[in-house]
Amino acid sequence: MVSENSGIKIAASILNSNFINLASEIKKVEKAGVEMLHIDVMDGNFVPNITIGPPIIECLRKNTRLFLDVHLMIKKPDRLLDSFIESGADLINVHAEECPHLDRTLNYIKQAGKKAAVALNPSTPLCFIENVLGLVDMVLIMTVNPGFGGQKFIHDMVYKIRKLKAMIEDYRIYSSNVKKCVDIQVDGGINIDTAPIVAGAGANVLVMGTAIYESDDPAEYIKKVRDKILMVKTI
Repeated sequence: MVSENSGIKIAASILNSNFINLASEIKKVEKAGVEMLHIDVMDGNFVPNITIGPPIIECLRKNTRLFLDVHLMIKKPDRLLDSFIESGADLINVHAEECPHLDRTLNYIKQAGKKAAVALNPSTPLCFIENVLGLVDMVLIMTVNPGFGGQKFIHDMVYKIRKLKAMIEDYRIYSSNVKKCVDIQVDGGINIDTAPIVAGAGANVLVMGTAIYESDDPAEYIKKVRDKILMVKTI
């Protein structure tokens, strides 16, 4: 569900949650009013960290009604797509850097009845995805180099977000394949200070982990983020 007062969706990343009490951590962000649960899958190869896999996602699916946004930061994701499709993911996000046949990969996800997204590392240019915009429901611009939570936001990515927004609008005008909105997601260093910046550049799905879980009152923090975005947009 899109927030009525800002048009922004908040995706709570579980990467920085307390995994010992994962069920209660998810309930916490549910009550705080997030729309999505962002699940980072890391294999220790594509990124220097290891997290969770399909069995945990399957457990999460049974215990939350939140939209499950599964971000595959893994080598050769095609070989494991079926496992993540069957786990109960609502959206599967693959990295363009690891999909030599990106068109085929995205089509496979869509044909399985899931939403499809593609992610780009900070140094990966937008030209990697300009010919698959008709297949994606969302594009993720990494605003840190992936692998760890709590990193500092890379401000150069603001320009990249603006370029992506313009690219999507241009594609919608000149291609009959685009009949829907393509969400722009950002992940990495998003907090009450950087959220208005990326929203102003065109992002509408904000992944927040550390900022939410380290706050004393997640619901109040998210409200302040939405209010600040709205205030900046109306200036």
